[in-house]
Amino acid sequence: MGLELSFKLDPRTKIIILALISFMVFNDTSIYVSGLLVLIPFICLFFSNHKKSALIYILLYILAKYIQINILPTATGILAILLITFSYTASRMLPIIMMGYYTIITTKVSEFIASMEKSNIPKDISIPISVIFRYIPSVIEEIRSITNAMKMRGFGLTVKSLKNPLKLIEFYMIPILISAVKTADELSAASLTRGLGNPEKRTHLVQVNFTKWDFLFLAISIMGFGIYAYNFIRGVLIA
Repeated sequence: MGLELSFKLDPRTKIIILALISFMVFNDTSIYVSGLLVLIPFICLFFSNHKKSALIYILLYILAKYIQINILPTATGILAILLITFSYTASRMLPIIMMGYYTIITTKVSEFIASMEKSNIPKDISIPISVIFRYIPSVIEEIRSITNAMKMRGFGLTVKSLKNPLKLIEFYMIPILISAVKTADELSAASLTRGLGNPEKRTHLVQVNFTKWDFLFLAISIMGFGIYAYNFIRGVLIA
């Protein structure tokens, strides 16, 4: 419990790690570097009281890698296509998705704005991103509410509803789209009301600072990127 309370990364650390993972996972890195990077979202989620999401993520990733190494070499036909689609999508996209998920659910807008202003990031960049941080959770909550309302009316997102796509669009997708647009307008108005566009320097109640966890995870990520860059440059020179 104490570790969960003390484990908290700075928003800048989360964004840097997310960027490095997004870059390296889609490139050919050694299994040791990729494995190390894959563990970062797992550790972040596990020690931030999101153990279920962390375990599901790591199990899916292990399954995807097992399929790539042990099953794909002998698979043929449609089964091979399905396994390739699942395994490569999971192994490439899951680390990015889960690190992005962790970043969004554990970062408050006030913390993000404070960290960006502390790093002298222009408001033209920080304000739109801060709106996204509130937008995604709000839209997810609206989707849940609309889904529950549709289920109460006997029209949930099921195989049966997929057989009638026009009704699905009319009763399910259109309310979601309208709600998403409305949420975006409300959040934009809220941002202006709070004075995010004010050119004067703002004061903040929250304090954001780098901790030992930030330095540890940044060191691991930068070291992994350094190994990747070294192998890449060496491969170009040899070629």
